[in-house]
Amino acid sequence: MCKKLALGLAAATLICSSALAQEVTLRAVSAFAEKTTYSRGFEKFIDRVNADGKGVIQINYIGGPKAMPPFEVGNALKTGVVDIANTTGAFTTNVMPESDAWKLTERPMSELRKNGGYDYMATIYAQKMNAIFLARLVDNNPFHLYLNKPITAPDLTGLKIRITPVYRDFFQALGATVVQTPPGEVYTSLERGVVDGYGWPITGIFDLGWHEKTKYRVDPGFYTAEVSVLVNKTTWDKLSAAQKAVLNKAAQLGESEATAEFSAENAKDTKRQADAGIQTIKFDAAAAESFRTKAYQTGWEGIIKQSPEHGAKIREFFSKAK
Repeated sequence: MCKKLALGLAAATLICSSALAQEVTLRAVSAFAEKTTYSRGFEKFIDRVNADGKGVIQINYIGGPKAMPPFEVGNALKTGVVDIANTTGAFTTNVMPESDAWKLTERPMSELRKNGGYDYMATIYAQKMNAIFLARLVDNNPFHLYLNKPITAPDLTGLKIRITPVYRDFFQALGATVVQTPPGEVYTSLERGVVDGYGWPITGIFDLGWHEKTKYRVDPGFYTAEVSVLVNKTTWDKLSAAQKAVLNKAAQLGESEATAEFSAENAKDTKRQADAGIQTIKFDAAAAESFRTKAYQTGWEGIIKQSPEHGAKIREFFSKAK
């Protein structure tokens, strides 16, 4: 009887151990088109996880906006429709208004992880989006205003500009009429004259064909793009230490590469735009300073208005002392 009991316990232990070690597959989506600038870092992350995580954890990449509209990704992650998302704060403000503050960071992620900024934001993600902020894969990547009509000063009166929440407050403060659309609708909007321009980072317009319908880029740049990997918190809490370690390793590598990679990408696409015939509109020193000051002033005013509870504190972490 004792021998049978011992064998039964051993078998039960083996079954439990096998279950604990079972490979887990997570569903992932990107808010950006596959194999374009703002999905490539995520796709590299997935490749690393799937290579290092064989037998432990794998990621099933279901795709970009063709699989799920960009502005639906935040809620899909929160509710567990997907387990992992590659998205930006501009697309998740419907779930967490504070996420748009990433554009205003004047400090690299390495510094935010030390000064408490990352921890503060991570707590809000957990509370409001049921998400773990795993890593930022796009950094050091300034936004610009692109136009089909020339301007001589920071005044957009009479112009219709395509936006996401990133630029709404800023472009409205400059007098623009703003139109919010997903990236997939921008080309047609430019072609049909629905908009006279758009905001977008220095990189990525060639991926989407927008260079064909763009005549001018306004310098200087402002803000910085943010695209990050988020994990559904309910999913994360169920993962083993080994599974979390695979995800963290791939995420840390991607985040550490982001600043240098985008420095090179920024320079490459700046030249490529010039070669494609996109002219640069440069303001004089005083107007350029006014342009950037207005960008950050209106940006923070918008964040603090949307989140009186957290906005001012986030600014302390994200802004450089003047």
